[in-house]
Amino acid sequence: MSDGSSFQMNPIFRMLSGVLSIAVIYVAGQLLFGIGDYYFRILMICGISIILAVSLNIVNGFTGQFSLGHAGFMAVGAYTSSALTHYKGQSILDYLMKIGIPENISSFLLLMCAIILGMALSAIMGVLVALPSFRLRGDYLAIVTLGFSEVVRIVLLNIDAVGGPRGLRDIPILTNFTWVFTIAIGTIILSRNIALSCHGRALFAIREDEIAAQCLGVNITRYKVLAFVISATLAGAAGVLFAHYDGYINPSGFGFMKSIEIVAMVVLGGMGSISGAVIAAISLTTLPELLRSAAQYRMVLYSILLIGLMLRRPQGIFGRKEIGWPHIKIKSGKDKQVAS
Repeated sequence: MSDGSSFQMNPIFRMLSGVLSIAVIYVAGQLLFGIGDYYFRILMICGISIILAVSLNIVNGFTGQFSLGHAGFMAVGAYTSSALTHYKGQSILDYLMKIGIPENISSFLLLMCAIILGMALSAIMGVLVALPSFRLRGDYLAIVTLGFSEVVRIVLLNIDAVGGPRGLRDIPILTNFTWVFTIAIGTIILSRNIALSCHGRALFAIREDEIAAQCLGVNITRYKVLAFVISATLAGAAGVLFAHYDGYINPSGFGFMKSIEIVAMVVLGGMGSISGAVIAAISLTTLPELLRSAAQYRMVLYSILLIGLMLRRPQGIFGRKEIGWPHIKIKSGKDKQVAS
């Protein structure tokens, strides 16, 4: 076939597009590095916030559940990967360079191993939390996930091997612009592909009416757990990037307020909107910095602006709309394109 659609579906074309995209991100990172450490740090935190908000949107927005445990999964990814690189990172780098691998490629491979480990442990924790807790709904589910997040924080406070209440220092600085925004864009693309697939329609059906979706043959438990695990895995990746950008992590950084901050991004952007999650993540990361000149009134003004926006537009900035592709609407009992 010679039409454009078949060309786009070519795996080689997809691979070349991915390589080109990463090259563009790398060049952009080199150009933006000159804007100064302060502004560059804000940009990096925006990228990590996008990963967190878009990943939580899969559970809270697509599936209609209400999770307050995202900071816990972020902490699992951050601490497991940091323990690896803190205690074994230098020996791994020395071995890789000893066998002839250049230092920059060795650092790349070390961070890749850390990300894989952090994502894997976060996924396992996601399964362990999801299977028993998804018998619950609404506020009860929120309480269980919040409890999980607090259990993770308390456990970390009492483990001296990872610093306890002092936090873990001397974590290798491995995260760069290319890593953060490659994973951020990958998270957006993955979320978009889920939304446009039959699996996404199953998640939307669960969100609209669980009983009707189950009557149409949707495996409710399977899809809820799947959404939860994907979300937790991506949160773990964000935790790895955060830990290896700052070089220091502390249990207090993954507490209740961190989970609330991520939920606020999803709600403010619009529950179910990927575009909204991205815009809200950037806005809520940069807004406190823009208000820094107001000194002691900064957080008060920040809160007033958020309350005012939610009063004027309670459905969020985008509602359930997206930029660049049609809004997907599920009609209970009528839409037959639901995955079983």
